[in-house]
Amino acid sequence: MSTVKNLTVSKFGGTSVADYEAMLRCANIIKSDSANKVVVVSASSGVTNYLVRLSQPQISQDEQLDIVNKIKAIQFNITQHLSKELELNERVEQLLAELTQHAKEQSLNHSLRIADAILSYGEQLSSIIFAEVLQTIGVNGKAFDVRQIMRTNSLFGKAVVDLDALKTNTTQVLLPELENNVIVTQGFIGQNEAGQTTTLGRGGSDYSAALLAEALNANDLAIWTDVVGIFTTDPRITDQARAIKEISFGEAAEMATFGAKILHPATLIPAMRQNIPVFVGSSKAPEQGGTRIQKVVDSAPTYRSIALRREQTLVTVKSPEMLHASGFLAKVFTILAKHELSVDLITTSEISIALTFDNPAGSTQAVITKAVVEDLEQLCEVKVEHGLSLVAVIGNNIHTTSGIGNVIFDAVEGVNIRMICQGASAHNLCFLVPENDANKVVETLHHRLFPLS
Repeated sequence: MSTVKNLTVSKFGGTSVADYEAMLRCANIIKSDSANKVVVVSASSGVTNYLVRLSQPQISQDEQLDIVNKIKAIQFNITQHLSKELELNERVEQLLAELTQHAKEQSLNHSLRIADAILSYGEQLSSIIFAEVLQTIGVNGKAFDVRQIMRTNSLFGKAVVDLDALKTNTTQVLLPELENNVIVTQGFIGQNEAGQTTTLGRGGSDYSAALLAEALNANDLAIWTDVVGIFTTDPRITDQARAIKEISFGEAAEMATFGAKILHPATLIPAMRQNIPVFVGSSKAPEQGGTRIQKVVDSAPTYRSIALRREQTLVTVKSPEMLHASGFLAKVFTILAKHELSVDLITTSEISIALTFDNPAGSTQAVITKAVVEDLEQLCEVKVEHGLSLVAVIGNNIHTTSGIGNVIFDAVEGVNIRMICQGASAHNLCFLVPENDANKVVETLHHRLFPLS
């Protein structure tokens, strides 16, 4: 159990620590509530993209130097406002020298291990600078290397955290530091037993904060971003989208899973295990409040939000052998497991199965490769479709709500629906539509389900 009362773990994303003004706003958020004792930061906006490029093979020395100088400029533009500028710049230079050496190694002998080391520097840089920003406004901020406590396996790029070791290390190493300091540490990174830096993959910074909140038995987890909470849908699709004041863990998990970008699904798992409320708000406008995610909420409406996930792949497998036969599904999933593929949605008929796969933007290759198709074709006919988007209506008791089908089908009249999935969860109804129709469908549905009062 935590020995610190009223403990909040606060996480700030890349745009929240993008420059000095942004960091100062975040520092004042921390100062405004004495419960804020642990701060988890992402890399300053733009830095991670540079690091990703630097982690690629066969980067010339000229390009390496150019990227490192651009990262330096982002960090120095912040440190120039601070009284310890020279001391901080020296530390930044030291870290960038290490980064440069890793980049040289990567260009000669590309590996995921070196890539993880390279990707870690964004968080390292922003944490030491943000700790000093806190100092300038009278908060005793102290940078803390999370790798001291965040032990992982050696699956570079998507490392798995040892929860027992994290709990033990947190109690022994981190807790004593909280008595007199506000600890500023890094999201996204960890360290294996060999002392090598690892990264936790997509959503890693939010997930890191949630894991620390769990290990510390925190009272709250605050995720500060650039929007005022979670919305009924993406505000870029319709200006009628509005912020949600409270939402249950179950609803939020469905939203995160089916495309809402504010939270990664993994973030909620530690919070749900320990029943830690999660607050999502804007570091640019903290006075506007945000969304509180918790186990029990005051209201549980049928319709809470509409999520949209683009870049979906639909695979339909068909075989007459399925008819009245057992074991066919098991054979299909054995093939998918061989290729380490995760299925999102599935529907079946007498002789066919339809499966969806997420193929997120930025992926270096298609999820369904030629090898996957060839293996499936040994078993059945295979059809692969791209250019689809998944629309998910999120709410409560949707599986027992009469008339929802009429609302959905009225909204998508004239649109070719490729797949519908309902019943597995009380919180969602999902369907696939062509990518070109996705925004129109979401906007129309939102107008029907969330009419302006």
